Amino acid sequence: MQLPRTATAPFCPSEVRGSVDIRPGGPLAARLLRVAGPGLLVAVGYMDPGNWATDIQAGSRYGFALLWVVVASSLAAIVLQTLSLRLGLVARRDLAQACRERYSPAVNRVLWILAELSIIACDVAEVLGSALALHLLFGVSLVTGIALTAFDTLLVLGLQGKGFRQIEAIVLALIVTIGLCFGIELFLAAPDWRAAARGLVPTAASLHEPQALLLAVGILGATVMPHNLYLHSSIVQTRHVAGGEAALKDALRLSTLDTVVSLLLALVVNAAILTLAATAFHASGHGEVTDIQDAYRLLDPLVGGVLASVLFGLALLAAGQSATFTGTIAGQILMEGFLQLKMPCYQRRLITRALALLPALGGVLWLGDGGVGRLLVASQVVLSLQLPFAVWPLLRLTGDRALMGRHANGPLLKATAGLIFALIAVANGWLLLDLVGG
Repeated sequence: MQLPRTATAPFCPSEVRGSVDIRPGGPLAARLLRVAGPGLLVAVGYMDPGNWATDIQAGSRYGFALLWVVVASSLAAIVLQTLSLRLGLVARRDLAQACRERYSPAVNRVLWILAELSIIACDVAEVLGSALALHLLFGVSLVTGIALTAFDTLLVLGLQGKGFRQIEAIVLALIVTIGLCFGIELFLAAPDWRAAARGLVPTAASLHEPQALLLAVGILGATVMPHNLYLHSSIVQTRHVAGGEAALKDALRLSTLDTVVSLLLALVVNAAILTLAATAFHASGHGEVTDIQDAYRLLDPLVGGVLASVLFGLALLAAGQSATFTGTIAGQILMEGFLQLKMPCYQRRLITRALALLPALGGVLWLGDGGVGRLLVASQVVLSLQLPFAVWPLLRLTGDRALMGRHANGPLLKATAGLIFALIAVANGWLLLDLVGG
């Protein structure tokens, strides 16, 4: 179903395909503005509370030593998200639809279940992060904060009938809020930029401890999210390519630029979180700071002024809420693509949030308030373990000339993506062996 260009598109993805026309010619800035947006929706998933937990632990425990993992994971994410958008624009299918057409029903059921688990794991992080932000800013208990997150379904209901451009504008505002908060935080903290630059150099020694490896895999899972690959291949189709091969090439170039810029912004945010933790905590001998609430409480005396902790809490709340949009849309895409099943967005949101509330609430009641950090890192490790089951089909499909034509992956892209897949599989295997052995 394609809507007229003047129509207001609903929130759900299946009903907004082709809602923005892309035609060759005209000023570059105007063409880029029409394409820009899907990259931002994907980028919010790369700066959610799960990223905060892994980055804060990595920075406080090991200083800048794992900064290169954040950068490497972000670069891998850019490559994989580029493959995802290419599938959507060239084949006009999202990853779930393409898998349904390519694989057997049994394989598709497994892929669907694993992708749904990744959405739930991500939503657990959003619940915990939002609840923690409410706890830190307003003093409510974590249990109360978790209960309050159930009402974000009202936010999704309020967006029913809104176009994707409005959704993208809201997400952009949230991202700008997060970025400004951390920009001010870093200014107040005054990091050692030379030490940070040394942290960009990969070293095997930085992963010699089991906990460092766990955090590295958690950073990978927090950065390269499985459901974002399904999401991107669908929402990029909100741009209708009109004008043949020339328009398609232009759309691919501009969409890739949109993705690269958006994910580089997410990289800057994640690097800023780790840098802040390394500067405020590790450098001052507070390497035991592994929880977000500890970081919040220590920022005032270590960085100076109440402003630091308030900005930290506001950025955390914005991060938790911004990912609400993408989780809902990704869930719709999975159900429609794998199962050919449609339901209203608010119903899908209720199901996802209900499934996330149970482990979040149970974990807090079992481990106490101090267990939030461990729960957040665990959710990101779960995401990393699901990742190969989304990456492998994506590589196979985008490398298929019958599906992609002249836009199928070339030798260099195949080699790069294959190396990323291998590194993800090895890191996950290494972690599993370490956990079993330990």
